[in-house]
Amino acid sequence: MERTKQKKQRKGLKIFISIVIILLLAIGGYALYFYNHAKKTVNDRMHNPVETIDTSLTKKKIKATEPINVLLLGIDALENQRGRSDAIMIMQLQPNDDAMTIVSIPRDARTEIIGKGFDDKINHAYAFGGPDMAVATVENFLDIELDYYVTINMDGLVELVDELGTITVDNDVEWSDSKYDFPLGRVEMDGDKTMAFVRMRKKDVEGDFGRTKRHRKVIEGILREGASVGSVPKFGSMIDVLGVNMETNMDFDDMKKLFGGYKDTRRNVTEHMVDGSGQMIDGIYYLIVPDEEVQKAHDLLTLP
Repeated sequence: MERTKQKKQRKGLKIFISIVIILLLAIGGYALYFYNHAKKTVNDRMHNPVETIDTSLTKKKIKATEPINVLLLGIDALENQRGRSDAIMIMQLQPNDDAMTIVSIPRDARTEIIGKGFDDKINHAYAFGGPDMAVATVENFLDIELDYYVTINMDGLVELVDELGTITVDNDVEWSDSKYDFPLGRVEMDGDKTMAFVRMRKKDVEGDFGRTKRHRKVIEGILREGASVGSVPKFGSMIDVLGVNMETNMDFDDMKKLFGGYKDTRRNVTEHMVDGSGQMIDGIYYLIVPDEEVQKAHDLLTLP
């Protein structure tokens, strides 16, 4: 009787172990599929090097976990058009201090367009010459070196939020449109509401400055939600959305190293918006940024 009971226990243990092994194999298979799918999507569809940035130097910085500068461009474009970079931000990641500095440049800032030889709105650089000209123009404007660039189509932002379900932002301007209400405080948004949130200008006394702030809030909301455990099953579909709407000079190995050595830089974030004064030149509105403001932004992105 006792021997029969022991046999049943051993049989039950074997079944339990077998189930655990099957589950581990299934999870491992899914992880391997996701890894390979992500690697292929990044390297084949998203990766686009530019002549302006020598990524071999950047890879050395990452290996030594040195600070790096990443240019983020939010592109507002219709189908089959290059579009303009309506959101322009430089993120400096400082892994030794677990810190990040974000400097935003208003799209109307007047500066020399590198490769064209004339002054224009800084967001026109992308329209004229894609990421290469945008990188060169931003580097010249602030006298800094960029290590990576990332562009994302604003329509892709909507799809990404919808894949996550919703994101939450802290709204500091109360307003409504014909479809949505945006009260003060925490606001939960799906993709369509997110687009309304970032595109509003007329009801914000800060105008383009306010719009740029909302771009930052949305990106931070996506990063928060995307980093949550509940988003893990959605990674595959999120990668697919980014594959269609995102472009960068990072390859998959770069992204892995950034995630490993730089992920804690989100803990301490300092933000700065480049300021200036509006001026009409030949009937066109520009933001004229004084030299001292350019120097301030330069100093924030250039560690001693």
